[in-house]
Amino acid sequence: MSHLNLTIAELHALYVSGLTTPLNVVNEVISALEKDENNILEQTMYEEARLFAASLKEVEIDNLLWGIPFLVKDNIATKGVETTGSSNILNGYVSLFDAEVIKRLKDQKAIPIAKTTMDELGMGGKGMTGHKGITINPYSKDKLRIVGGSSSGSASGVASGYVPFALASDTGDSIRKPASLAGLVGFKPTWGELSRYGLFAFMPTLDHLGFFSRSVYDASLLYESMRGYDPKDFTSNNNQNHVNSLETLSKPLKDRKIAVIEPVFARLRNEAVISEFNNLVQKLEEAGATVIFVSFDEKLLKAILPTYLILSCSESTASNASLSGINFGNKKEGSSYEEIVLNTRTEGFTKRIKFRFLLGDYSLGKNNRHAFYERAQKARALIVKAVNEVLDDFDVIMLPAAPSHAPVLNKVDEPNSEIENNYLAIGNLGGFPSLTIPFALDKGLPLGINITGKVFDDHTVLSVGYQIEQITNLYNLHAGQR
Repeated sequence: MSHLNLTIAELHALYVSGLTTPLNVVNEVISALEKDENNILEQTMYEEARLFAASLKEVEIDNLLWGIPFLVKDNIATKGVETTGSSNILNGYVSLFDAEVIKRLKDQKAIPIAKTTMDELGMGGKGMTGHKGITINPYSKDKLRIVGGSSSGSASGVASGYVPFALASDTGDSIRKPASLAGLVGFKPTWGELSRYGLFAFMPTLDHLGFFSRSVYDASLLYESMRGYDPKDFTSNNNQNHVNSLETLSKPLKDRKIAVIEPVFARLRNEAVISEFNNLVQKLEEAGATVIFVSFDEKLLKAILPTYLILSCSESTASNASLSGINFGNKKEGSSYEEIVLNTRTEGFTKRIKFRFLLGDYSLGKNNRHAFYERAQKARALIVKAVNEVLDDFDVIMLPAAPSHAPVLNKVDEPNSEIENNYLAIGNLGGFPSLTIPFALDKGLPLGINITGKVFDDHTVLSVGYQIEQITNLYNLHAGQR
């Protein structure tokens, strides 16, 4: 009996029934990972995972995470295991502690299996810039389609059916875009709901921790299992009015108000995306929801990408200043402090990262700060204000998460300034909870829908997503179903 391609809830049911054990499952997962051809792994924790699994004897019936294997994006600290952010500058760095989300999962007896590939330091959206090369979409029979990034390995691993979930991070769309291209549920909770202690900082005011799963129920379970105040993270919130999302998943769509941002949808050109989206809108309305196409200032939509780039590059310049070879980083030799730093950063970073740091330095420069960084901050405030004005009248905003299915490698545009490719960043600019789930297939390739809601209204986002999942019946989608 295979234990792959199962959700958390399904695997837990097997444990409770006595049909398998965590050690059996872990061994099968490891065997599958060893045969992977999509380049998803950075480091493995196989022996640690086997020991942990072997120690789990008596099933904890009320603990659905008991014995569940998972993968970890390589910018999330794991004690005693190399964590590089897929960058040569961090080769050999071994964390002395577990990230808070890892600790909480291990406390609930979930089992980390391996670290996954990503775009270098999280700066990229294609899964093509990590130091171990390109990560492939498991839906690509010819191994020529991207899975998206920066959380590429985590997405590919869950879409392959190896594990029920994987941890990831999202600064612009790094969970939600790969979820669309890989047919997954990808959730980025409200900013500060999941502790970022142990997450390598890219842009702290936009960075979110989150995860991939293959059902909205599992996403809700993971959110409730990891969320909550952490005094070690100064950005962690202490929401006293939290609503348990597991208790509201089944709330019907009747009387739900859903907004579609018309200028974004109007730019879509893929006929399958347009047709399937309109079909979904019709079914939502038949279920009692109100779906309205709303206007939005196109100047603000066009400002999303430059605002994101200027702010993220500026913050990342400061966040990664410690990667100098002195305190952190894969140190290169030199005859002086300055020469050590120069050699370490010159050899340790790729051209893409150097470009982003140069843009960040330029934007923060004394003579440029007002024209670039401060204007970008003002643009961010205007974008968030406009999104909040839409959400004042609606429960959620819904749009296709990507303009098409996963593109092939030689047709990837870089950079891509189209609004429909970049609008997901509004979820980070405002810290909104944002969820991507599969809603259709186009020639066997997944298409994703994105649902974004009000800050701290994570339960509503998950509930709407769960109801859409019931309509589409794209539950536990994985590449093995092709």
